[in-house]
Amino acid sequence: MSAKSILEVRDLSVAFYGEEILRGVSFDVAKGETMVIIGPNGAGKTVLFRALLGLVPYAGSIRWAEDARFGYIPQRLYFERAIPITVREFLLIKAKNFWLPEKSFLKHLSHELSLVGLDDPILSKTIGELSGGELQRVMIAWALLDHPDVLLFDEPTSGIDVGSEETIYNLVSRLQKERGTTVLIISHDLHVVYRYASHVLCLNREMVCYGEPDEVLSPQQLQKLYGESGYYRHHAH
Repeated sequence: MSAKSILEVRDLSVAFYGEEILRGVSFDVAKGETMVIIGPNGAGKTVLFRALLGLVPYAGSIRWAEDARFGYIPQRLYFERAIPITVREFLLIKAKNFWLPEKSFLKHLSHELSLVGLDDPILSKTIGELSGGELQRVMIAWALLDHPDVLLFDEPTSGIDVGSEETIYNLVSRLQKERGTTVLIISHDLHVVYRYASHVLCLNREMVCYGEPDEVLSPQQLQKLYGESGYYRHHAH
């Protein structure tokens, strides 16, 4: 593995019950870069993340840099809105991963909350009181608590308002610049690709294109990826 790489994937394939979901996918991710994965619904994007995290069986090769630490923010989290658990209690669950007393952990937590644009008073709110944008930022704070080298976001702005969407992507950019965090994002928004991605992976069960966005995202490739109607819808977003 190259000293500059944090991830190397070669000829990755995933099949469930005899149905091939991913076939022959190969790419590299450099340390500190942002790679965006795009493709239509059912293209295997979330399955790719699950394979990278070792959550599903696969064929081929996935090589992470030694001692790489991961943070994962899934596309959707469903909470019973009446669940009587505060943000503080929810985040303290992760304190088990730290050799820190609760007081020291809460101080550490306060710093991570400020990084995602939240203040300490949110700790006393219940999960059910949070807006979609607040919940997403709480989940990012959760993922950041042990300072991962890699963050994997599965459509991080799904179901939240435009203002929160901009905050989330600005946060991603800030993490990359300030901490050197490697970021992998699944998105349907080409604006996100052009604004934030070092590289883009176009996926539709197999790799349609991979490289720097300005070099590989031609109208022809996007039409091949999404089809005629899907291309125009996504291009205009």
